[in-house]
Amino acid sequence: MNVVLAGHVDHGKSTLLARLLVDTGAIGESKLAELEAACKHRSSEFELSFLLDAFQVERDQAVSIDATRVWFRSPRRRYAVADAPGHFEFLRHVVTGAAGAGLALLVVDATTGAAEQTERHAAILSLLRIGDVIVAINKMDLAAFSSERFASVREQSKVLLARHGLCAHAFVATVATEGDNVVRRSARMPWYAGETVIEALDRYELSFAAEPPLRFAVQDVYRRDSERLVAGTLAGGPLTVGDLLVFSPSGLAAGVAAIRRFPEDRRPAVDGEAIALALDRDVFVEPGNVASPPDQAPYVTDGFKASVFWFGRNELPSGSRVALRLGTADMNATVKTAGAAGIAYGDVAEVAFELVAPIAVDVDHASGLSRFAIVLDGRIAAAGVVRSIVSRRAATRMHSANVESEAALVVRASREKRFGHRSGVVWLTGLPSSGKSTIAKLLEQRLFALGWNTYVLDGDNLRAGLTGDLGFSAEDRRENVRRVAEVAALFADGGFIAIVALVSPHANDRDAARRLFPESFHEIHVNAPVDVCEQRDAKGLYFKARAGEIAEFTGVSAAYEPPIAPALTLDSAHLTAAECVNVAFDYTVLMFSMLNYSTIVVEPQPK
Repeated sequence: MNVVLAGHVDHGKSTLLARLLVDTGAIGESKLAELEAACKHRSSEFELSFLLDAFQVERDQAVSIDATRVWFRSPRRRYAVADAPGHFEFLRHVVTGAAGAGLALLVVDATTGAAEQTERHAAILSLLRIGDVIVAINKMDLAAFSSERFASVREQSKVLLARHGLCAHAFVATVATEGDNVVRRSARMPWYAGETVIEALDRYELSFAAEPPLRFAVQDVYRRDSERLVAGTLAGGPLTVGDLLVFSPSGLAAGVAAIRRFPEDRRPAVDGEAIALALDRDVFVEPGNVASPPDQAPYVTDGFKASVFWFGRNELPSGSRVALRLGTADMNATVKTAGAAGIAYGDVAEVAFELVAPIAVDVDHASGLSRFAIVLDGRIAAAGVVRSIVSRRAATRMHSANVESEAALVVRASREKRFGHRSGVVWLTGLPSSGKSTIAKLLEQRLFALGWNTYVLDGDNLRAGLTGDLGFSAEDRRENVRRVAEVAALFADGGFIAIVALVSPHANDRDAARRLFPESFHEIHVNAPVDVCEQRDAKGLYFKARAGEIAEFTGVSAAYEPPIAPALTLDSAHLTAAECVNVAFDYTVLMFSMLNYSTIVVEPQPK
């Protein structure tokens, strides 16, 4: 049974766990003697918790930093216990330690009662849906073995646990340093008639939830000899040849033609196995997709509500743009509700997320698709659990009244097969004069020479016709992006690669464009600072904007919001246009080729 040990710093968690290891025989006398000799050599006092502290700094400061996992046996079962550090600065390790646990052992100091980190740990346990708790009220020797003090702390702890929806199965009076009521019953507390810690653990009956549905999160797609293989790790199962799978969020279905693994391929795949699948038909699959049985598919949504434990360096205000990592998928999202004051370090809060594109999620703690991490500046800043679905819509479009879409008789896949490449949208965004239009036209020329169907939608050219009635206010810019995005989606649906060169300064507008064609939308940031763009400005627009002749000019009097995680960044300030096109061409060929990514060789182009 997996157990997480939690509680406030200095309440005696590590000492209690070490006592369990010693008194159940998991650690022998020789190990104790070795550690006592090491402490004597360093002229430091021996503490039982040192048995669990791997780092010397932990032993020097008597503070647990990392989550430790240990094993021991009782007469009834085998236990794996994670010791989660209680110090405020190491709260993120509590999530690591608690992952996968079915029961919590919460340690509370009898002299101080439940403290700040006790409350936070209880909130984290609730977030991870670990609802059952055994409470060890420790250091009863420092509380003079008082039954009244034990009763007082027990009632206080009951109230705290109930506040977070946790259920206490036992309250045990302990002295971890001496082993009172840990494994052996104490003679120093005759008034205590309850169980020892090991008895309470052994009495706890494991509750087995329903078997989680099969999930196969795609990590990579590659080609081996003549086979195209979809690689990932299976959750649930078994999975056998001939089973039909649907891939979310696209909804495309295919059967399992073969299961490839080392060293042999014959048997069905089971839960936890890393495998590669050969499919019986050619459907587009990419990393981040999730395969499942058609009747047990996850939700596909562009928004959900979640419980989030925040341990980022700075507060998370409402409206923030973050990157979510759920399964093998990485997705940008906007925080819609985080409270007026935002979320501070160590907070557990209910948060709503609006995603830039649909993603597959489960609302079930038994599935890996219900848990996610938030990444900011390349660092994991939070852990979360999906609580409910806000929207199941794949996209939001404007529709005229009394109009219904007509299904085409020639579908996109047929066009792609004829044209010999996949279709989609390449969206170049950046400041005016950063080089977007030049790169777009040269990229179009290179792809056309390759025999591919492509077309450039340039912002300036479109303002001479399609969007000629629009100005440069925030509302008109949004409408400009919307119209261009609709046209780009039509080109992509027609089998073309639509190359859009548009300032599109606002991230939300670009996200709305992505939702029209989410499975094949590639945002490229043509990155050059304002001073470089101003030097290149052949039309003199920056000069006019600074003179007040042009209002709402991006980079001067209007803001530009650069992409947080673009598919590609072209440093047009330091690379020539030809060098930028080389990079963009290689990327586009890799993303849109009908062949598998790993089998494509792009010949280097002369600079």
